[in-house]
Amino acid sequence: MAPSRDSNVKRGDTVENSQISYKKAINAKSERVLQNRKNANDIFDVIEYLQSDKEKEILYATNACGKIFCELIERGELYVGQLPKEDEIVQGDRSAEEKYHIYMRHRYNNCVELLLENIAHNVFQVKESSLCTVMKFVSAEGKHPLQTLDWSELYSFPRELILALVKHLLSDKEDMSLLISRFQEFLEMDDVRYYVMSSVRDNITRVMERNKRAVMSVYQNNVFTLLSSINIPSQASEMTNFLVKQESKHEDWKAARLKEHKRDYEKMWLVFLKYKLPGSLYKKILVILHESIMPQMSDPTLMIDFLSTAYDIGGAISLLALNGLFVLIHKHNLDYPDFYKKLYNLLEPTIFHAKYQARFFHLANIFLSSTHLPAYLVAAFVKRLARLALTAPPTALLIVLPFICNLIRRHPSCRVIIHRPSAAEEPCDDPYVMEEEDPAKCHALESSLWEIKTLQKHYHPDVANAAKLINDPLSESENDISKLLELSTFELMQREMKGEQKTTPLEFDMATELLKSSKEVLGVHFSLE
Repeated sequence: MAPSRDSNVKRGDTVENSQISYKKAINAKSERVLQNRKNANDIFDVIEYLQSDKEKEILYATNACGKIFCELIERGELYVGQLPKEDEIVQGDRSAEEKYHIYMRHRYNNCVELLLENIAHNVFQVKESSLCTVMKFVSAEGKHPLQTLDWSELYSFPRELILALVKHLLSDKEDMSLLISRFQEFLEMDDVRYYVMSSVRDNITRVMERNKRAVMSVYQNNVFTLLSSINIPSQASEMTNFLVKQESKHEDWKAARLKEHKRDYEKMWLVFLKYKLPGSLYKKILVILHESIMPQMSDPTLMIDFLSTAYDIGGAISLLALNGLFVLIHKHNLDYPDFYKKLYNLLEPTIFHAKYQARFFHLANIFLSSTHLPAYLVAAFVKRLARLALTAPPTALLIVLPFICNLIRRHPSCRVIIHRPSAAEEPCDDPYVMEEEDPAKCHALESSLWEIKTLQKHYHPDVANAAKLINDPLSESENDISKLLELSTFELMQREMKGEQKTTPLEFDMATELLKSSKEVLGVHFSLE
């Protein structure tokens, strides 16, 4: 039998009352700890709630611990310096106050350890609350250091606490992207960002070397999420947001200097990218590399090793690597050997079905725009594209055909391959070698564009018309292919359906001869011819 409504109300009241009871208990013990040092042992009970099985208890205890220890740090009631072991408290001539400070510092360390463990909790609210509380401790320790500063160190910042936090954010077992997005709020602070970058660099080296440089998909994706959340200010004047205010001049503090930020940002990415990555991660990085990562680096040319490795992988990854190489070649005057040879070998049937097809043709158009390229090289690209066009879908052909015409316009010496009388008069073997990887040896200039002639009989009228344009003398002005790069099959069909509907006139000839059939009576005339 289902429980009555009254029993449900009573059960709800019981749960609510229990929540109120442990909330009161946590708050009461917190107040006792802060009011009188004699109640110091009550901190054990508050910290114990951090290990509870109940989400609410953990949340209340997390807030209570944040309040207790932030106030104790501010009061100066935690031991400062190299912390003695807890069993050494009774040894030596220590005052009661010093023993209390050592005792509470150990409790603080226990609290931090449990909060960091709760960052891996299965409830996001617990993760978030733990993260924010740890960052409160970072702020408190920054203002009131718990370590004795060296004589040469004028600036205080809890690096060890940030390093421990980064270690737990970069989990190798769980996707932490949602919590890292929450952490991005703290990365907007200049000093936090600076010390996080150095911590990430150290963490990557330690973890990857420990795992013998093997691919770690979960860990590396977490690292990428954190790294891509970091944004470096464009100007030094923008660096005014600090979690910890320093007493000394900010201008001399590395965390306050834009040059140091860019240098650490660069080192962090280079360390991350020197290890082998999952294929999906290569794509994520290459998509944002040229716009979001390289502009924030002090020396973008250092990315050449990563881009060369990505370019040699093949497929969509090679296509995406073109963006970064384009920036390095055109903006940083980087000399990339055999670039056009590798670009030529990217032209495969899969290019017309790749997600990044539009980006590839946009960049290829830029790379082949120079009028100083040798005729054999341009002819090789034209011929290879023409051969691939035989099996390409209509949407790709509407890009390729104008693209080929533009290349021939820029390089008039290639017009010889448009039409060869000998090829039309008698059948012959095509001298072009499709399998040759070197464009200088494929004999493209000795061939002809019979493939374009074939496409003039394509089933799609737009493709056939585009192929027929090569029969006419090419104008000097190039075709604008930018509008065609994102053309989809659906859009092509829509364009056809919205076009003018042509009516086909029907003509009926009435029978006037002697021989008439029953069908001719209806006005339909069948010619005997």
